[in-house]
Amino acid sequence: MAVPGFDEYLGSLGRLSVHVDPLATTEESERIRWGAAALAELDAVDAESLAAWVFTNPEEAALLGLVVGLTQERMKNVLRERFATTSARQLALRDPVALVRFFDEEYDLVRTLAANRAATFTFGDLLVARAGSRARAAAAGRSGRRIEDQIEAIAVGLGLEVRTRTRFQGRGHDAPADLLVMRGDEPVIAVAAKGFDSTGSKLGDAVREIVEMASVRKPTQYVMAVVDGIGWLSRQSDLRRIHALWAGGEIDGLYTLATLDRFRDDLEQAARRLDLL
Repeated sequence: MAVPGFDEYLGSLGRLSVHVDPLATTEESERIRWGAAALAELDAVDAESLAAWVFTNPEEAALLGLVVGLTQERMKNVLRERFATTSARQLALRDPVALVRFFDEEYDLVRTLAANRAATFTFGDLLVARAGSRARAAAAGRSGRRIEDQIEAIAVGLGLEVRTRTRFQGRGHDAPADLLVMRGDEPVIAVAAKGFDSTGSKLGDAVREIVEMASVRKPTQYVMAVVDGIGWLSRQSDLRRIHALWAGGEIDGLYTLATLDRFRDDLEQAARRLDLL
C-alpha cells in the first residue's frame, strides 16, 4: 500500500480528547466538595485551626492551594522552592504549622478562606474562575517580559543600540534572540531571556533556542542568557544543558535576576571589546 501524501494524512487527523463537563461528578470533585464543606464548618478560621485541620486531613492539604487560587503545578513549584518537596500531604503530617504559615504569609490564606467560605457566588463569578487559566497565562507572559524589560533597560542605560524579540544572523543561518546589541546593521551580542514559574514544553523550547544561539554564533559574536524562575526546578536536566553551554564556553554568560549586576558588568566589558563604548 502506498504511503498517503502529507495532505491526505493531515486531513485524516481528528480530535483525540473529548469535552469534559466542568460540573460532572468525579472522585476528585467529590473530594474537593467534601473538603470545602469541612473547611466551611470550622468553628474558627485561624492559623492554629487550619494547621490542626490539615494534620487531621493530610490527604486534603492541597486544598489550601485551591483556596488561594494556585494550580496544582504552581503549588508544587512553590512548595518545592520553600520546602524541597512537592507533597502538601507530607508537609501536613511533618510540619502543618509551617505549611499553613507559608500559605498565609505568601498568599493571605486565613483572610481569603474566612472571606470566601460563606460567600455567595454568581454565574459571572463561576465564569471568571474558569477563565483563571487565561489570567495565569497572561501573568506568566508578564513574568517573562520582566526579564526582557530589565536587560533591555541595562543595555540602553549603557548607551547601546538594541533590538528586541528578533533573530540574528550567525554562521550559516540565523537564530532567535530576545535582545540584540547592534553595531550598525551587524548583530554582535545576543541575549536570551527565559523566565518561567511553571513547567511545560515552553521550557524545552527555551533550551533549544539557547542551544541554537550557541551553535550559530560567530567568533566575533557574544551570546548570553538570563534564565530564572522556579519552573526550572522541575526541569533541572534542561537547566543543566544550558549551564553546560556556559561551562563549555559555548555561551559567554548565564545569569538570573539576582545576578543582573554581573550581567551588566559582562555586557559592558563585551561592548568595550567590540569598541561599542
